[in-house]
Amino acid sequence: CLSFPLSLSQTHSDGETMELLWQLRSQRRQSSPELPETVTRLTAPDGSLLYLVGTAHFSDSSKKDVAMTIRAVQPDVVVVELCQYRVSMLKMDENTLLREAKDISLDKVQQAIKQNGLMSGLMQILLLKVSAHITEQLGMAPGGEFREAFKEAGQVPFCKFHLGDRPIPVTFKRAIAALSLWQKARLAWGLCFLSDPISKEDVEKCKQKDLLEQTMSEMIGEFPALHQTIVAERDIYLTHTLRQATRCVEPPHNAQKVPAVVVGVVGMGHVPGIEKNWEKQLNIHEIMIVAPPSRFGWVLRAAVKGVVVGVLGYACYRAGGSIGRALLSLPAVQSLLETLRPPCALSQQ
Repeated sequence: CLSFPLSLSQTHSDGETMELLWQLRSQRRQSSPELPETVTRLTAPDGSLLYLVGTAHFSDSSKKDVAMTIRAVQPDVVVVELCQYRVSMLKMDENTLLREAKDISLDKVQQAIKQNGLMSGLMQILLLKVSAHITEQLGMAPGGEFREAFKEAGQVPFCKFHLGDRPIPVTFKRAIAALSLWQKARLAWGLCFLSDPISKEDVEKCKQKDLLEQTMSEMIGEFPALHQTIVAERDIYLTHTLRQATRCVEPPHNAQKVPAVVVGVVGMGHVPGIEKNWEKQLNIHEIMIVAPPSRFGWVLRAAVKGVVVGVLGYACYRAGGSIGRALLSLPAVQSLLETLRPPCALSQQ
């Protein structure tokens, strides 16, 4: 919502007020702004402009880059590298997010498994563990640049705010399906025992394209399929949503459409891919397909369920009938068993 002086709304009609706000934004918009080095400018065929801000996800200077860019270009649309499953971080305060990022509870494990399936859910928890490790090291909650973009977009008249990333369950399921069993085990092992210290200086290095490309090359050599699903496919999806956002806009005072100005806020690792895909014909339907669970996945699900039931059964035997029944009646336990139930069993109910 936009706020403006009461006298403006009292002395002008709605149409006149909109026209004045449009003119105010036009006056504030800089035609040749001096922007940070992390900003890449791309032009659409209709003349619309995209200012792509490459960020590091735990960086104070990235927040400043985002704010400076939005204030300078007064965009029609701001697009961020988030999907609907992560939109809650935009409205939570920093302290709450800091606590949430550090806390990996049983509820989070259950929610991840329920949302993404067993293997993808467990992998999401491992990645949350990595995020919690960085959060604890830096004392900074993730997503600061997106919250800054959300706040600044709200100060620009007529500015729309779009979520530009592929839904995270699709990304995790496609990523897990692309890995072999051995690769899954190696990746899980590496994430479980990640304990290297990280500093704010290390985070800022992620904004240096040369260093980032070197790191990405090392990752590609280690897990090429993972890079394809988590980075390259999302480059395509982000490019598609950014191009959709750069459609011409219509000023309130006439029916003639004019080129749009868009600010995109993405991780620096996505910038080269978006540049490469900007003028290509893209098909996002093929990167939204999620393959059904494999036979191995079903067997693993059944095995985990068996282990859980066995442990609960042993707990009932050791603790006594009443305590055992109380344990089995816990919502957390029932939710986990429901999550691990084979699809065929669910369909028969």
